[in-house]
Amino acid sequence: MEIAVGQGDLVAARMQMALSLGWHIVLACLGVGMPAITLIAEWRGHRTGDVHYRLLARRWARAMGVLFAVGAVSGTILSFEMGLLWPGLMGTYGQVIGLPFSLEGIAFFIEAIFLGIYLYAWDRMPPVPHMLSGIPIVVAGVASAFFVVTANAWMQVPTGFEEVDGQIVSVDPWAAMFNPATPPQTVHMILAAFMVAGFLMASVYAVAMLRGRRDRYHRLGFLIPFTLAALVTPVQIGVGDWAAHFVAANQPVKLAAMEGVFHTERGAPLHLGGVAVDGELRYALEIPNGLSLLAHWSPNAEIAGLENVAEADRPPVNITHWAFQIMVAMGFALLALSLWMALAWKRRRDLPGSPWFLRAAALSGVAAVLALEAGWTVTEVGRQPWIVYGVMRTSEAVNPAPGLVWGFVLVSLVYAALTVATVYVLRRLARDQPVPVAPQERDVADYKVI
Repeated sequence: MEIAVGQGDLVAARMQMALSLGWHIVLACLGVGMPAITLIAEWRGHRTGDVHYRLLARRWARAMGVLFAVGAVSGTILSFEMGLLWPGLMGTYGQVIGLPFSLEGIAFFIEAIFLGIYLYAWDRMPPVPHMLSGIPIVVAGVASAFFVVTANAWMQVPTGFEEVDGQIVSVDPWAAMFNPATPPQTVHMILAAFMVAGFLMASVYAVAMLRGRRDRYHRLGFLIPFTLAALVTPVQIGVGDWAAHFVAANQPVKLAAMEGVFHTERGAPLHLGGVAVDGELRYALEIPNGLSLLAHWSPNAEIAGLENVAEADRPPVNITHWAFQIMVAMGFALLALSLWMALAWKRRRDLPGSPWFLRAAALSGVAAVLALEAGWTVTEVGRQPWIVYGVMRTSEAVNPAPGLVWGFVLVSLVYAALTVATVYVLRRLARDQPVPVAPQERDVADYKVI
């Protein structure tokens, strides 16, 4: 009975962490990408004198302020959860991975300080200094993402310490932070953040354009974020291939779960779809030699199967496999949408004429978020049953106190309330009325959004 309760608490702790991370990461992506998009709009507004750019920049800046405040709340919840839910991890390895969390805190305060300056200095500073005050927001947002992801990368490939007689010695926090997984994982995440921010913002204006609002304000509101996200997408596909090669070389068990490979073989096929049943992937479309070629650049390369590890050491195959399939499918769908836009723009310097483009663009934000969440599911679930790969099991790190399920219920209610409040405030900011009159908004006070 005690084992059953312990397992239930472990599941509750994992579900709570998944909910918190999955919710916060969307805001984190907006915190990375949205400031850059806003600065682009402000720069274009001052360069061209076009009021539409300035209006967009100011509205996006207000939304940034709201999202930053909400993100600070969810980030604080996460910081407490790391210690409350996983004392085994933090108590044992806190000295190893504490550095990136400390640096992330510094980046957070820099971002907060300059965001305050940026928001309240409209027309109280000359245009160039005001735009320059936004650059630290972009840098700090990217830095925050980098520092946090280095800690997760360490959990994939733990380095920077030695363990002697159960004691952690020879700690090198810099080696831990700059572990072998850091380059592909941080670049992959930062690019994903720009994609999520760009496509989410563009999807709002795509919906408005589908409703007949084809004025310059809405067109620019769509074009600026969509163009940035579209430019990043093909680069992200290449970085994703780099990250997959890293997994193949360093986490063969995760690769086997991603592709549903149960038996070691040469010339392993690439699986599209399929369901793992009784130690076999069924109903999948197979591309001969595809996995061996993609993973090791050789059609006859050997791919290790899950049969090489004990069943207790295998990650959940169906979750990992389908999360990977969704991530790849969404990535290539967004690439196709970006190419559609690029071809139309090259031919006639305008958006594609088909209404199906705007319909697809209206869904692009959801697709980008799905790809993001699916990618992190692959990263985290594919590492199980290890919280620190090959070193500490998740069950060894969880808080042994009973009743963790109630914490999950409470946190779920908190996030439900945060979601409702955030959506309500953002909808109020985007209401179809003139910009609220304020002393710092004289240049756009008379412009009515239609």
